[in-house]
Amino acid sequence: MSEYCVIMAGGTGAKFWPVSRADMPKQFLDLTTKGRSFLRITYDRMRGIFPAERILVVTHHSYADIVSQQLGELPAQNLLSEPYSRNTAPATVFAAYTLLLRDPEAVFVTVPADLTLTDDAAFRESVSQALSFAASGGALISLGAVPQRAVCSCGYIQMASPAKGKPVKVKTFTQEPPQALAERFVASGEFLQNTGIQAWKASVLRTELEKHAPEVTDLWKGWKTALPGSGRATFLEKAYAGCPRISIGDALLERSNNAWVLPCNFGWTDINDWETLYRFLPSRDRRENAVFSRGKVLIEGSRRNIVLGSGKDKLIAVHGLDDFVIVDAGDVLMICPRKEAELSDFIARLGLPEFEKYR
Repeated sequence: MSEYCVIMAGGTGAKFWPVSRADMPKQFLDLTTKGRSFLRITYDRMRGIFPAERILVVTHHSYADIVSQQLGELPAQNLLSEPYSRNTAPATVFAAYTLLLRDPEAVFVTVPADLTLTDDAAFRESVSQALSFAASGGALISLGAVPQRAVCSCGYIQMASPAKGKPVKVKTFTQEPPQALAERFVASGEFLQNTGIQAWKASVLRTELEKHAPEVTDLWKGWKTALPGSGRATFLEKAYAGCPRISIGDALLERSNNAWVLPCNFGWTDINDWETLYRFLPSRDRRENAVFSRGKVLIEGSRRNIVLGSGKDKLIAVHGLDDFVIVDAGDVLMICPRKEAELSDFIARLGLPEFEKYR
């Protein structure tokens, strides 16, 4: 038995427009002031646990060159290129079947490319514990973060029994509840925040997927001969073209009675919108403005803003604004309140034809 890591790097990061674009989404950007992209940070973190030959990256084919550029040491055979974006269920199937061809006893952990946390030692211990439990018990393990605060921008996992430092059965999954319900979840002590990290044995995952998600796996019939053969690209094109857009949570974890969750404390943060990025950024001025710009910024009489600038020779001047997002991305200038609901509705208008070139 060998342990592997699969990094999911196919997302679009639409909530971070206009910095995140269709041709250069969030996971390939440095939004944390660390000088490295989310993908690079995640890969370096996982290299502290796994050898390079046991780390795979799944991404959309249009991002394959970006992954290769940012992760020059990634073996070519470990870059799994998807012909279409279909969410995490088909990506997980692709990874599981690929690993089964290499090692029928493979156990692996899947992590999002934008994995953000503060305690690497605790994270390594959690991953080790989850992999061992998945290998020995055949369970589908999610890593759930013990909530530090109630947020409505992430999913929640309800435990079927009190947590005692070991995996427990899952009772329910809830995706992005309203703030009031998230507060009730946290106050109850029964819920963990869904980190999007899972551990499983590839053979068990295959059986569970083929049982609970036939709308996905039926499209992969013949994978044992197709994936290593000359018809791989044609096979993948056909499988993905007919596949629904569905997450691994919806396709499997919410349907299986073999879903478990491991309570974790490794300082996880789900940076999936401007609001969570604001809370994460360590550098703020005395009025709580988070400023990250390649050029100069003059900001006065303003509080709790996010200011990002891409131009080295451009001055961003802000006066009299509170709780705004101000982003200069070169060809797009966005000035918008930080309220997530308003931002999401606003960005959704990019679907109109006249804005296509700015997506």
